[in-house]
Formats: sequence, structure tokens, C-alpha cells
Amino acid sequence: MNALFDELSPEAVGLLRKRGRPEWSEPTLATLVHEPFDHPDWLFEPKMDGQRCLIVKHGSRVRILSRNDKPLDDTYPEIREAVAEQLGPDCVLDGEVVAFSGSTTSFARLQPRMQLENTADVRNSEVAVYCYLFDILHVAGHDTTRVPLRERKKLLARTAEFTDPLRWTPYENSSGQRYHRGACAAGWEGTLAKDATAAYHPGRSRSWMKFKCVNDQELVVGGFTDPTGSRPALGALLVGYHEGGRFAYAGKVGTGFEERTLRELRAELDRLERADSPFTEEVAEHGAHWVEPRTVVSIAFTEWTGDGKLRHPTYRGLRRDKDPSDVTREFR
Repeated sequence: MNALFDELSPEAVGLLRKRGRPEWSEPTLATLVHEPFDHPDWLFEPKMDGQRCLIVKHGSRVRILSRNDKPLDDTYPEIREAVAEQLGPDCVLDGEVVAFSGSTTSFARLQPRMQLENTADVRNSEVAVYCYLFDILHVAGHDTTRVPLRERKKLLARTAEFTDPLRWTPYENSSGQRYHRGACAAGWEGTLAKDATAAYHPGRSRSWMKFKCVNDQELVVGGFTDPTGSRPALGALLVGYHEGGRFAYAGKVGTGFEERTLRELRAELDRLERADSPFTEEVAEHGAHWVEPRTVVSIAFTEWTGDGKLRHPTYRGLRRDKDPSDVTREFR
């Protein structure tokens, strides 16, 4: 047995499965809940405001993949190079790529970097990125997904050197409520609670839960309005979400845009224009243009109104790593 497994309990060793390294594994997705809790069998981590990634290393070959299996190798070459240097030849790790604004992670800061793939543009970018690693799915010829999370953390700690831009994800044992209060006071997006006794479950799972300090939501663009006054390109985005076979209208978003963003969005949405509204309900917005609902955006807001619309929404950025058909309403 590989020396990497020496610190595992006998029970955890018995749950290892010898098998070939997968090219892709569906990541665990956390379920949104609203009340932080304390529990001795759970651990608590910061909720990063970045881009989820899966790192696959086979020999000297490194692949960085988004949560929906899109390649990110050319977007984050410094992370790919760090993985090549710091990790063993056979592993699959779960993590999050982030950029910082001050002392907190910022999706808005990461957004310009997420759109880059040209080598020269990436190298010239002033946005420094880091990858926080928090789980391990495969190592040294063994599938680790049945091993409890607390034991997987031991394996992860022995697998990488955690030298920038690769970073260890800190966590707190047991005290989720105190941890969440501190996170919100520090300006974090939120926290995650993870069942330390649980296996790694692909897809949405209640063994991972997320608690947000601020409201944000992925939504799908179904249309836009014409600009008014001196504003260029477009006025507001008309956004919605999928629910019970419906594409529900969530309102319009007209703030949070830079001029360049407005022009880039208009160019993208013009290519998706259609004659009729994609929303299930009637949407009466003056000067509306309808588009195929394929563009996912991140929106910050204060609350949902009684009729199911966003209150005080602000645009945060595009989410290329999210499938439009998976976008549902999280907050109630």
C-alpha cells in the first residue's frame, strides 16, 4: 500500500478502491440552507466567491476543468504549472479558483480573467489567481470517494505542497454558528458545512450545505431592453430561472455594468435573438428584445418580492461554468 495512506484509519483504508484515474468526475454541489449550526461530526469552510474546478493529473499531463467539464487550462496556466510541480503523477482534486479584492475573494475581480484564453492576454493580466484545494477524489491508483471526508482531508494534506498559487482550504471543526458570524463580519460571501463522516457524492447533496452572508443567485437571460439617455448598448437584462417545467421571469437588472460589459453583452445577446419571449408568463417591458435562454449571469440582490421578483438586483458577471438548464431559484 502506498505510504500516502499510512495516516488513514483501518476503516478508511478498507474503503479505498483500486481503479484507474477518471478523466472526469461530477463534483459535489452544496444545498443552500439558512440556519448555521454546530455539530461534532461536521466541519465548516469559507465559501469562496470564485470558479469551481476539478484538477486531473496523469503523469506530467495536467487538466483543469470547470464544474460542467469545460477546459480551463489556457485560462489559468499558472495553476496548471503549479499542479505539475507540486502534485504527484496520479490524482484528481476538487478546488476553487479565486481572485482577491482586499482580504476577501471577489467574483467581480475574477470575472475579467475568466474570459481570457489567449496566452498573451493571460500573461499580461493584472488579476492574480489562486486555487484553494479542499477535496481529493483519486490518488495513487485508488478511488477515494467512499472514504469519509475527514480522512480525505488527511490524504489531501499529504498530496500537495500548497505553495502559491495552490492553497490549502482552512476549516473549523464543530462550531458552525460562530464560524459563520465571523465570516460575515469579515465580508466573506458565506460558509460551507460538510459532513465529515460522509463519502463524496456527485451532484447536489445534503452532506454539503451552504450559508450565504449576502444574497446572490445565478439566473438566465431571456431578453434585454433598449438603452436610454447616454447609456450604450442595452438598458437592462430580463432574467429568469427554471421551475417545474416553466421558465419563470425574475425581473430586470439594470445596474452593476461597466460600459465595456454592456457592449460585450449586447454583442453576445444579438447572436441569440429570437422573435418571441422565452418566459412562460407574459413580460410587459417596453422596448424588449427576446433571446434564447443560454446566457447565465450572477446577480446580487436584497430579497425576493412577494410576486417572485428580485428587489434591488445588481449584475456581478457571467457564469460560463453553469448550465442554463440547471438554474433554479435558490432563495425563498
